[in-house]
Amino acid sequence: MELMTVGGGCFWCIEAVFNEVKGVEKVVSGYTGGTVPGKPTYREVCSGLTGHAEVVQVTFDSSIISYEDLLVIFMTSHDPTSLNRQGGDAGTQYRSVIYYHNESQKEIAEAVAKEMAPYYENPIVTEISALQTFYEAEDNHQDYYKNNQSAGYCSAVITPKLARLRKMHSDKLKNVSA
Repeated sequence: MELMTVGGGCFWCIEAVFNEVKGVEKVVSGYTGGTVPGKPTYREVCSGLTGHAEVVQVTFDSSIISYEDLLVIFMTSHDPTSLNRQGGDAGTQYRSVIYYHNESQKEIAEAVAKEMAPYYENPIVTEISALQTFYEAEDNHQDYYKNNQSAGYCSAVITPKLARLRKMHSDKLKNVSA
Protein backbone atom coordinates (compact mmCIF):
# COMPACT_ATOMS: atom_id res chain seq x y z
CA MET A 1 0.00 0.00 0.00
CA GLU A 2 1.08 3.55 -0.74
CA LEU A 3 0.02 6.97 0.51
CA MET A 4 -1.01 10.12 -1.33
CA THR A 5 -1.84 13.41 0.40
CA VAL A 6 -3.68 16.16 -1.49
CA GLY A 7 -5.85 19.19 -0.85
CA GLY A 8 -8.29 20.79 -3.25
CA GLY A 9 -10.77 22.85 -1.29
CA CYS A 10 -13.00 21.35 1.35
CA PHE A 11 -11.76 17.91 2.36
CA TRP A 12 -15.31 16.56 2.35
CA CYS A 13 -15.36 16.89 -1.45
CA ILE A 14 -11.99 15.32 -2.12
CA GLU A 15 -12.67 12.49 0.35
CA ALA A 16 -15.96 11.64 -1.43
CA VAL A 17 -14.16 11.55 -4.80
CA PHE A 18 -11.40 9.16 -3.74
CA ASN A 19 -13.78 6.89 -1.83
CA GLU A 20 -15.18 5.91 -5.26
CA VAL A 21 -11.86 5.04 -6.93
CA LYS A 22 -10.76 1.42 -7.53
CA GLY A 23 -7.64 0.52 -5.60
CA VAL A 24 -8.27 3.08 -2.86
CA GLU A 25 -8.37 1.28 0.46
CA LYS A 26 -8.83 4.21 2.84
CA VAL A 27 -9.34 7.98 2.73
CA VAL A 28 -8.72 10.07 5.84
CA SER A 29 -9.56 13.76 6.09
CA GLY A 30 -7.04 15.89 7.92
CA TYR A 31 -4.72 18.87 8.02
CA THR A 32 -1.11 19.56 7.09
CA GLY A 33 1.19 22.28 5.86
CA GLY A 34 0.71 24.70 8.73
CA THR A 35 3.05 26.86 10.71
CA VAL A 36 1.44 26.49 14.14
CA PRO A 37 2.84 23.52 16.09
CA GLY A 38 0.62 20.79 17.47
CA LYS A 39 -2.59 19.23 16.23
CA PRO A 40 -5.01 21.91 15.01
CA THR A 41 -8.79 21.77 15.33
CA TYR A 42 -11.23 22.26 12.46
CA ARG A 43 -12.20 25.66 13.85
CA GLU A 44 -8.54 26.74 14.03
CA VAL A 45 -7.83 25.58 10.46
CA CYS A 46 -10.99 27.29 9.15
CA SER A 47 -9.81 30.56 10.69
CA GLY A 48 -6.95 30.52 8.20
CA LEU A 49 -4.51 31.46 10.97
CA THR A 50 -2.69 28.13 11.35
CA GLY A 51 -1.48 27.88 7.76
CA HIS A 52 -2.79 24.31 7.49
CA ALA A 53 -4.64 23.04 4.43
CA GLU A 54 -7.66 20.77 4.52
CA VAL A 55 -6.34 17.58 2.90
CA VAL A 56 -7.05 13.91 2.47
CA GLN A 57 -4.58 11.12 2.93
CA VAL A 58 -5.33 8.28 0.53
CA THR A 59 -4.10 4.72 1.09
CA PHE A 60 -4.07 2.94 -2.26
CA ASP A 61 -2.93 -0.25 -3.94
CA SER A 62 -0.55 0.78 -6.75
CA SER A 63 -1.08 -2.58 -8.47
CA ILE A 64 -4.69 -1.46 -9.10
CA ILE A 65 -4.33 2.30 -9.58
CA SER A 66 -1.21 4.34 -10.09
CA TYR A 67 -0.21 7.50 -8.23
CA GLU A 68 -0.23 9.26 -11.60
CA ASP A 69 -3.83 8.20 -12.32
CA LEU A 70 -4.89 9.33 -8.85
CA LEU A 71 -3.31 12.73 -9.50
CA VAL A 72 -5.14 13.07 -12.83
CA ILE A 73 -8.41 12.32 -11.03
CA PHE A 74 -7.46 14.88 -8.37
CA MET A 75 -6.59 17.57 -10.92
CA THR A 76 -9.91 17.08 -12.73
CA SER A 77 -11.98 16.95 -9.53
CA HIS A 78 -11.29 20.52 -8.45
CA ASP A 79 -10.08 23.76 -10.04
CA PRO A 80 -6.27 23.67 -9.91
CA THR A 81 -6.14 27.20 -11.39
CA SER A 82 -7.93 28.87 -8.49
CA LEU A 83 -5.56 30.28 -5.86
CA ASN A 84 -6.69 29.63 -2.27
CA ARG A 85 -10.30 29.09 -3.29
CA GLN A 86 -12.70 26.40 -4.46
CA GLY A 87 -16.18 27.72 -5.21
CA GLY A 88 -17.49 29.48 -2.13
CA ASP A 89 -14.67 28.19 0.07
CA ALA A 90 -11.93 30.83 0.24
CA GLY A 91 -8.67 30.99 2.20
CA THR A 92 -5.28 29.32 2.24
CA GLN A 93 -6.82 26.32 4.03
CA TYR A 94 -8.60 25.53 0.73
CA ARG A 95 -5.51 25.74 -1.47
CA SER A 96 -4.82 23.29 -4.26
CA VAL A 97 -1.84 21.27 -3.09
CA ILE A 98 -0.07 17.98 -3.60
CA TYR A 99 2.05 16.89 -0.63
CA TYR A 100 4.57 14.34 -1.84
CA HIS A 101 5.90 11.55 0.36
CA ASN A 102 9.12 10.95 -1.58
CA GLU A 103 11.15 12.23 -4.56
CA SER A 104 9.41 9.89 -6.99
CA GLN A 105 6.02 11.32 -6.03
CA LYS A 106 7.42 14.84 -6.40
CA GLU A 107 8.61 14.10 -9.95
CA ILE A 108 5.30 12.49 -10.90
CA ALA A 109 3.32 15.41 -9.43
CA GLU A 110 5.39 17.94 -11.38
CA ALA A 111 4.97 15.92 -14.59
CA VAL A 112 1.18 15.58 -14.13
CA ALA A 113 0.79 19.31 -13.44
CA LYS A 114 2.77 20.10 -16.59
CA GLU A 115 0.82 17.53 -18.62
CA MET A 116 -2.54 18.91 -17.43
CA ALA A 117 -1.68 22.60 -18.00
CA PRO A 118 -2.83 22.78 -21.66
CA TYR A 119 -6.32 21.62 -20.67
CA TYR A 120 -6.93 24.73 -18.57
CA GLU A 121 -7.48 28.29 -19.73
CA ASN A 122 -5.61 29.73 -16.71
CA PRO A 123 -2.26 28.63 -15.24
CA ILE A 124 -2.26 25.78 -12.72
CA VAL A 125 -1.45 27.13 -9.24
CA THR A 126 -1.36 23.78 -7.42
CA GLU A 127 1.38 23.83 -4.81
CA ILE A 128 3.70 20.81 -4.77
CA SER A 129 5.40 20.45 -1.39
CA ALA A 130 6.97 17.83 0.84
CA LEU A 131 4.55 16.36 3.37
CA GLN A 132 4.95 17.67 6.88
CA THR A 133 3.08 16.15 9.80
CA PHE A 134 -0.40 14.92 8.85
CA TYR A 135 -3.06 15.47 11.49
CA GLU A 136 -6.26 13.41 11.25
CA ALA A 137 -9.40 15.57 11.40
CA GLU A 138 -12.06 15.07 14.03
CA ASP A 139 -14.33 12.00 13.69
CA ASN A 140 -17.34 14.01 12.46
CA HIS A 141 -15.32 15.01 9.35
CA GLN A 142 -14.55 11.41 8.34
CA ASP A 143 -16.86 9.91 5.68
CA TYR A 144 -18.74 13.20 5.78
CA TYR A 145 -20.53 12.84 2.44
CA LYS A 146 -21.46 9.21 3.10
CA ASN A 147 -23.03 10.23 6.42
CA ASN A 148 -24.61 13.54 5.30
CA GLN A 149 -25.67 13.19 1.67
CA SER A 150 -28.87 15.14 2.15
CA ALA A 151 -27.13 18.11 3.79
CA GLY A 152 -27.24 21.28 1.70
CA TYR A 153 -23.50 21.52 1.02
CA CYS A 154 -23.33 17.87 0.05
CA SER A 155 -26.23 17.97 -2.39
CA ALA A 156 -25.23 21.34 -3.88
CA VAL A 157 -21.46 20.85 -4.14
CA ILE A 158 -20.37 17.24 -3.67
CA THR A 159 -23.10 15.37 -5.55
CA PRO A 160 -22.46 17.30 -8.82
CA LYS A 161 -18.70 16.78 -8.35
CA LEU A 162 -19.26 13.03 -8.08
CA ALA A 163 -21.47 13.04 -11.18
CA ARG A 164 -18.62 14.68 -13.11
CA LEU A 165 -16.15 12.15 -11.70
CA ARG A 166 -18.38 9.26 -12.82
CA LYS A 167 -18.61 10.72 -16.31
CA MET A 168 -14.88 11.47 -16.72
CA HIS A 169 -13.29 8.51 -14.93
CA SER A 170 -15.88 5.70 -14.98
CA ASP A 171 -13.23 3.12 -15.92
CA LYS A 172 -11.31 3.84 -12.70
CA LEU A 173 -14.21 3.67 -10.28
CA LYS A 174 -15.53 1.03 -7.92
CA ASN A 175 -19.03 -0.22 -8.65
CA VAL A 176 -21.01 2.64 -7.14
CA SER A 177 -24.55 3.77 -7.67
CA ALA A 178 -25.01 7.06 -9.51
